Amino acid sequence: MSPPGNLYASTLVRLQPGDPPAATLALAAAIALHEVASFHAGGLSLKWPNDLLASGAKVAGILLEREGEAVVIGFGVNLAAHPDLPDRPSTSLAALAGTVPDPAGFLEMLAESFARWLMRWRQDGVAAIRRRWLEAAHPIGTALATSEGAGLFEGLDEAGALRLRLADGSIRTIHAGDVFLI
Repeated sequence: MSPPGNLYASTLVRLQPGDPPAATLALAAAIALHEVASFHAGGLSLKWPNDLLASGAKVAGILLEREGEAVVIGFGVNLAAHPDLPDRPSTSLAALAGTVPDPAGFLEMLAESFARWLMRWRQDGVAAIRRRWLEAAHPIGTALATSEGAGLFEGLDEAGALRLRLADGSIRTIHAGDVFLI
């Protein structure tokens, strides 16, 4: 059971022949979430691959689980309240905007936005999704820490993987794992 006014929702996507790689659905879902949350509060950005932040504090997150040809996408959004996390700051849309978004209205907008971005993912492929995700993300050059080391955000590769510039100038491509702003 979610706290009153916060949103925990999921949707199922059945993969079709010719779809882009399933992992890139995280980028499409993040764009949809960013679009809807930005309607309610400004200053939001995406952190690879699927977190929504405000000045480094987590507002929302997305998880994907694949079973065969189905992908379940789960959204968790701090609408009214936020947890006190020991390892990173968090906030809510209410704390940012001064009002709590209506959960039912937020969910309806999110479903509509995700349907549009899912269609674009299928029709236009990863390149269009990647471009829009980068527009909503923290800036190139943002310092990040990963399980594979720390470095600077260098964007996404053509498949949507994180590109991290290491201290020696080399680029490490990261396909999965936790990423933190530093």
